[in-house]
Amino acid sequence: MNLIDQCWRKNPKWWTQRQHLASCSVGYAGKMTNNVGGDVIQYKVTDPSDNPVNPNPGTLRYGVTHLSGKVWITFQKGMRIKLEKPLIVSSFTTIDGRGANVHIAGGAGLLLKKVTNVIIHGLVIHHIRPHTPGAVMGPGKKMETMDRIDGDAIRLVTSSKVWIDHNTLFECEDGLIDVTRGSTGITISNNWFRNHNKVMLLGHDDGFLRDKEMKVTVVFNHFGPNCKQRMPRVRHGYAHVVNNLYQGWGLYAIGGSMNPSVKSEANLFIAPNSGNKEVTWRKNNGRGMVSNFQSVRDVFENGACFSETSDGDGGIKPNYNHEQYFQVADARTLRSLTRFSGALKCRGKSRC
Repeated sequence: MNLIDQCWRKNPKWWTQRQHLASCSVGYAGKMTNNVGGDVIQYKVTDPSDNPVNPNPGTLRYGVTHLSGKVWITFQKGMRIKLEKPLIVSSFTTIDGRGANVHIAGGAGLLLKKVTNVIIHGLVIHHIRPHTPGAVMGPGKKMETMDRIDGDAIRLVTSSKVWIDHNTLFECEDGLIDVTRGSTGITISNNWFRNHNKVMLLGHDDGFLRDKEMKVTVVFNHFGPNCKQRMPRVRHGYAHVVNNLYQGWGLYAIGGSMNPSVKSEANLFIAPNSGNKEVTWRKNNGRGMVSNFQSVRDVFENGACFSETSDGDGGIKPNYNHEQYFQVADARTLRSLTRFSGALKCRGKSRC
């Protein structure tokens, strides 16, 4: 097991000690212990239906809109939820899909807008579609008028301290994870991304300068098969891309524009059998491709190669504090350390 999973999966009583998960995160999200302690509301989803304006008790939307404070959401059983409008998640919310086979599919995705201290864990999110403008209930039972929404699985807007762990994401209309508009302090770990074109976008657009402060850790994920690009694509900010397994790519694996800093550390890159063997892509911003890309202890197979634009550490160390720091594993162990990426198949009260 990788170090995140070692923290909780070895515990045979994880079922009754779910909130221990909050102490297992690493990277820029830090420990998620603000989500536990004190009066945590434990809410169980029993109803897979969705009403974006007047959600019924027992539904997922009711849990994220009607309850205030620290909320830990679990699921009574496996279910398929078709969200009629984007699910606007509130601060200090944990959505914990362990022990159930929970699919969010065929409708809208998750939106984290101006929130903090959020954990998204153990969901299967796929076939998310764009949605036209309309009314939707948000946190605190407040009605909001949504603009048109692209078909993103999980979109972060001006949010911080978010941990996205052990989800399976594929075949959505737009991106699988977007981190935008000044979002920072994000850890994306242990997810399985497959069968998708534009996988992960970090940074809103070339003109949004607030994203220079963005810091994201991408760790222990499995990319592929059939992922084409953006694993991730980074604008302006900093990404520590570490201990991930790349099972091929189409256009590229890691890309960037607007002079981001990317430290690629101890990843395993397995190039596709045909086509582009180059891991990286950088957009020429008119002043030359000056993005700071560094490869440290990466392993390259099947002809994969990485074009660096940095010497030594190049001033792009992650500089983690004691709650964010973790020991980086040898890239040669990643087939084992990422083999349980994605939503875990926990059955009842058994081990995950």
